[in-house]
Amino acid sequence: MGTVIIQLIFSYLATVSFAILSNVPKRSLNACGLTGTLGWVIFQLLLHLGAGTVMSTLAGAFMVAIASHFFSKYKKMPITIFNVSGIVPLVPGSLAYQAVRNFVLGDYNSAIAFSVQVAMVAGAIAGGLMLSEVFNHSIRRFREHKERF
Repeated sequence: MGTVIIQLIFSYLATVSFAILSNVPKRSLNACGLTGTLGWVIFQLLLHLGAGTVMSTLAGAFMVAIASHFFSKYKKMPITIFNVSGIVPLVPGSLAYQAVRNFVLGDYNSAIAFSVQVAMVAGAIAGGLMLSEVFNHSIRRFREHKERF
């Protein structure tokens, strides 16, 4: 239980720190932190339930995008403020480091394997953000269509 709390705290801190480095408005820092933490919770939950890293990342990025949409409406700010900082906990930094490290050490088979994992996780992040936009667009079209009739 203690490890989970520590991970939640650090996912929040990492998101807020990146948001500060990105010069987001101060009134959005807490929402950015919550966005990143929600994405991390979904990622960890699905990983714990046996989903793979790529599927967990896809779901985490989808949650980041949903939370970003909500906070952008609530705070009346652009959605990218929350999207960009919210995906920070999901970024495969350690995998990318291992890929480069193995390239430098000459272990090309491991380096290529890590590089493929990095590409798949990065694609899952992009896919999760894209799926959320398609989902939000479909809901908007449904509401507009419903209002006409």
